[in-house]
Amino acid sequence: MQSRTLPVPDGLDGARVDAALAKMLGFSRTFAADVADAGGVRQDGRELGKSDRLRGGAWLEVSWRPKEEPVVVPMAVPDLGVVFDDDEFVVIDKPAGVAAHPSLGWEGPTVLGALAAAGFRITTSGAAERQGVVHRLDVGTSGLMVVAKSERAYTALKHAFKEREVEKIYHAVVQGHPDPLTGTIEAPIGRHPSHSWKFAVVPDGKESVTHYETLEAFPGASLLEIHLETGRTHQIRVHMAAHRHPCAGDPLYGADPTLSARLGLTRQWLHARQLAFSHPATGEWVQFSSDYPADLAHALEVLRAD
Repeated sequence: MQSRTLPVPDGLDGARVDAALAKMLGFSRTFAADVADAGGVRQDGRELGKSDRLRGGAWLEVSWRPKEEPVVVPMAVPDLGVVFDDDEFVVIDKPAGVAAHPSLGWEGPTVLGALAAAGFRITTSGAAERQGVVHRLDVGTSGLMVVAKSERAYTALKHAFKEREVEKIYHAVVQGHPDPLTGTIEAPIGRHPSHSWKFAVVPDGKESVTHYETLEAFPGASLLEIHLETGRTHQIRVHMAAHRHPCAGDPLYGADPTLSARLGLTRQWLHARQLAFSHPATGEWVQFSSDYPADLAHALEVLRAD
């Protein structure tokens, strides 16, 4: 167990506990929230929660167990598909229920663990638990993801994603009918002010741009094609929910449980459909696509039958 006792700087007067700990002690905001949830934060002797506010000049006592760094554990994922593989990178078709890489609190399968179990050798570039990962998909999102196998590919692909030189196309079924049927959502995204696992449109968030087009309209729902200009965590889910059209099957962002049950959905209807970028070695423009998995295809059949 580690602990620190220190005064709250006047500049953090009124700051949330999790945000303040991140600044004062260098914690991630998620870890800071976990410390508070475990009863490890006291201000002038009174225990605080993660969303409580600090008082400038007060004495803060913080106690925590150092977090164990996540490691890649080889674990076979039989339904993870390999779409393309060469010396530079591998493109996989990720099923829902698989995380991109290990993280604290996640004990399920990961893309990196599945690749390790299948004998793939991935570049050592990047943090130990995220080696080769140049972008991520949510656990509940299926579809295309590229992982670098060489240092050259890691550097080139990280740059391409950062500079918005990668074409990322998703398909999503959302509740209702967006108005207009084709449009662009530009709204900054950051951590949700009162929920440590959610994100939200917030004034001080990062620039986020989502382009969408309605492909099909059904009673009470729409199939959209979405082009991501930026790549924020939960971006599509947050932007669509903010416009009152959450992804079907996504209770975290307000999906109707009745519709989810009727469609047989146990996760958000969101699929990384197409991915295209310049090959790191040849410069050739390469494109990949993925079909809908069975659960999403079934939900569409139900909607089309209405």
